[in-house]
Amino acid sequence: MAWQTPTRSIVLAMLSCALVAVAASASWAVEAQTAGTVASGMGGSAEGIFVAEIVLLLLVGRGLGEVLQRYGQPAIMGQLIGGILLGPSLFGWLWPSAQHLIFPSDPEQKGMIDAVSQLGILMLLLLTGMEMDLRLVRRVGAACFSISVTGIVLPFVCGFALAQVLPDALLPDATQRTVAGLFLGTALSISSVKIVAMVVREMNFMRRNLGQVIISSAIIEDTIGWLIIAITFGIATNGRLELVPLMTTVAEVALFMVFSFTVGRRLVFTLIRWTNDAFRSEFAVITMILIIMGVMALITNLIGVHTVLGAFVAGILVGESPILSSHIEGQLRGVITALFMPIFFGMAGLSADLTVLADPTLAMLTAALVVIASVGKFGGAFVGGKLAGMSFKEATAVGSAMNARGSTEVIVASIGLSMNIVSHNLFTMIVTMAVITTLAMPPMLRWALGRLPISPDEQQRVEREALDEYGFVSKLERLLVLVDDSRIGKFTAYLAGLVGGGSGMPTTLLHLKDGRIDRPADTRGPERTLKKGAERSARVVKRTEHTLVDKVHLTARTESEATGETIAEEARKGYGMLLVGLDDVLTAKGAFTPTLNDIAGGFEGPLCLVLNGGNADDRMPTLKAGASILVPVNGTEVARRAADFALALARPNRARVKVLYVSQGAARGHKPTSVSHRREEAVLKDIADLASRYGVPVDTAIHTHGIPDQVIISEVAKGAAIVVMGVTRRSGKDLFFGDTASAVLATCNRPVVLLASGRIKRGNAGNEPAAV
Repeated sequence: MAWQTPTRSIVLAMLSCALVAVAASASWAVEAQTAGTVASGMGGSAEGIFVAEIVLLLLVGRGLGEVLQRYGQPAIMGQLIGGILLGPSLFGWLWPSAQHLIFPSDPEQKGMIDAVSQLGILMLLLLTGMEMDLRLVRRVGAACFSISVTGIVLPFVCGFALAQVLPDALLPDATQRTVAGLFLGTALSISSVKIVAMVVREMNFMRRNLGQVIISSAIIEDTIGWLIIAITFGIATNGRLELVPLMTTVAEVALFMVFSFTVGRRLVFTLIRWTNDAFRSEFAVITMILIIMGVMALITNLIGVHTVLGAFVAGILVGESPILSSHIEGQLRGVITALFMPIFFGMAGLSADLTVLADPTLAMLTAALVVIASVGKFGGAFVGGKLAGMSFKEATAVGSAMNARGSTEVIVASIGLSMNIVSHNLFTMIVTMAVITTLAMPPMLRWALGRLPISPDEQQRVEREALDEYGFVSKLERLLVLVDDSRIGKFTAYLAGLVGGGSGMPTTLLHLKDGRIDRPADTRGPERTLKKGAERSARVVKRTEHTLVDKVHLTARTESEATGETIAEEARKGYGMLLVGLDDVLTAKGAFTPTLNDIAGGFEGPLCLVLNGGNADDRMPTLKAGASILVPVNGTEVARRAADFALALARPNRARVKVLYVSQGAARGHKPTSVSHRREEAVLKDIADLASRYGVPVDTAIHTHGIPDQVIISEVAKGAAIVVMGVTRRSGKDLFFGDTASAVLATCNRPVVLLASGRIKRGNAGNEPAAV
């Protein structure tokens, strides 16, 4: 893989800094020893050594990780190899005194960095659980289960049998071969979802059928593997294999899992939502996630199994929480990836001593372990793929993917070492096996996947789903809806349900009281219409895409008034868009009322206003089959967002979308945008492709002459039910979306949906292109 010169220079500079840091730390340690501060434990040397250890592990691990990633290898392996190089395998071999001073064996000093490493195990299992997409497993079907079963059973049997013939010197207690066999069998049968997903995503197989089967199989294997490991550690705690304690441990683990995925699941969702909505301090949700992880880890510890099971299950539940935004997940992932991951894998590498492989016997045993692990894992997954009806090439790709151990294997081996199930030499052998199989997997899987052609039907589906990557509605995570009891308010709530119901989007409905006496109050009207729209949308998505859609997680509150301050306070909880449906928000001159200006000023993100046109009556349209939604566009991004929004509204109701390209240049006396209409046709083609993703019929037209608002109104007169327009907020205190939008609102006799860009901040005016 070719490097760009700046990138290569940066990586080389990082490695140079790492070498300088190692030398400087070694020199400092030698000077400290000469001064007697380390030996006496006085002064700040203990803290200094602790900081030096962290700095070295971060710098060396990150530098090597960058190098490996540039060559298509997992960065995690760079962190592990960095720890191996800083340990007795290289640094300790070249300069033993300095290595022992920086990474001393003194229990108190070593306990400081070990504490961070042990916390890192829990954090890594939390992150691993969060990356488990159980919905993908449910969607793929039964193929992944046969792969998972055979992919676990065969290597497990191989590992268990291997433990029975290992030399006594490789086991801390030669009488506990059964426990060691259970551990080694599980260690050989588990795969690394993270590394498998990395290669599958890189090869653009994430949306293909085989890619989803591979990822789902890895998820199931990981889940089963951690359950077996938890039970194995419970047996190891008892000291020997006894039937009653074993059955008790299995029953307790089963009860814990049932509780976690029923009552615990709802409890976790509630706690995360409550923390996000009630706390004002920074990173409160992150704190709650860590508390949930800690509590569940303590529960598993109390029932006699390892804390890793609790952290792993907590990660699964947290990852499924509907309120967990990508922003919050990214914050948590950042601290784990930047701090805990390099330290844990670096410490794991430090515990491995490759110099022991100079012994021919251990070297041969390590080679045998690599062969047994690879053949067992590849063969098990291959057989499972064939039983699932796969072709030879597909089963080969599945077998190649499942042979990656990586981070998961190292975590298991580290826990086994800490619990005295494996010796240091056996730990080194397992880590060596994990490094070799992990580094060999990416090129093998790339070769195997590259041999698999894509069918026309699968190609069409993949292209449709790829549109979601840069879609607008597909990226929304949470909606804020502000409505009153008017017909336009209920209609807005219905539209919000249509948009959010397709993905089970969490929605907060703020219902304003209507103080007017001449209109009867219907406090649950908007809530009912929102749920109606959500249910309709979820049914269509489930039927057309064969996916399970969670129900919309709705929070409904009645408010006496809404101001910019209250909206800003609510928006702090994190929303992708604000939908507003209020009656009488236009003045007699066609401007927006001060109330709406104030409300819109409190929300910085995308704004959706559902308005009655100037000549519209009180009757709301019915978005039924065959109804038409008009979307004027002009090539801007916000206009494309409006088309995306309109398609999301049309799909559940089998409505049609009319996309009208309107050029403003001709109306201003300029020449048409394009003589050949090539650019206009490209814009319409992009929206037509998006419509095929939704399965919505779309009509297109181009108007490069005439005044834009008159062209739009003439199209409305042909029978459009509603108009959806993408607009840009103009600078100024009051809401203004341009002359075209104002003219359409003044003369249109249908409801108009204005989808506005985010609020323009000071110093940023004019940065966004004008919409229609």
